[in-house]
Amino acid sequence: MRRRLLWILMLVLLVATIGLVALHGGYDAATGSRFPDISASLPDIAIIIFVTGMLLTAFRWRLAEAFEAAMLWLVIVAFILVGYTYRSEVTEVGQRVMASLLPGYVASRGRVVELSRGRGGGFPVTTHVNGARIAMILDTGASAVMLTQEAARAAGLPLEVLNYTVSLETANGRTRAAPVTIDRLAIGNIVERSVPALIVPNAQLKTNLLGMTFLNRLESWQVKGDRLQMRAYP
Repeated sequence: MRRRLLWILMLVLLVATIGLVALHGGYDAATGSRFPDISASLPDIAIIIFVTGMLLTAFRWRLAEAFEAAMLWLVIVAFILVGYTYRSEVTEVGQRVMASLLPGYVASRGRVVELSRGRGGGFPVTTHVNGARIAMILDTGASAVMLTQEAARAAGLPLEVLNYTVSLETANGRTRAAPVTIDRLAIGNIVERSVPALIVPNAQLKTNLLGMTFLNRLESWQVKGDRLQMRAYP
């Protein structure tokens, strides 16, 4: 039975080859038109037929196994093609899943970034201040972005020339902070430049705060349940 199936497949390939060759430069007297010239495709067709014939010969006693293997590879190739075609959508879904599982992880989509609420009830945000990775907490009650001296040092801000002239109230009491300007503050795809900030002594500030000097620059920001969404201007 398998031998008969093999010869049938070979016969089909042979007929297809003869038909393709016959079409080359053919002329239809009834319509006065010529068949399409497929000469450019004949080498590719010959290679496909040759490889197919070799595979059929190699697996002539195991056609069922060969068919199953071919189907498996077709499925794998199909998944790869679909993943590549919809890579943007797949990346977006992956980022949203990561943002749900890892508080502080930023999911970016164009001008919009989304984050999930942390275990403490706040929104931890992973930022990049002058290229340095700095962890912050969203604080709408903070009038400015506030950094500890340690974070400011990591961001390359000039601690040695700071003037602590701004009086402010923190959870640890009244203190004085130094005004600075952050060259570049990025959260995912949102990038703001020349952002005013305050540097607070470490003893008075335990967590870096993402305050209103950044939020006021956005087109919008809102909290929906356990999700924070920020949108930048075009």
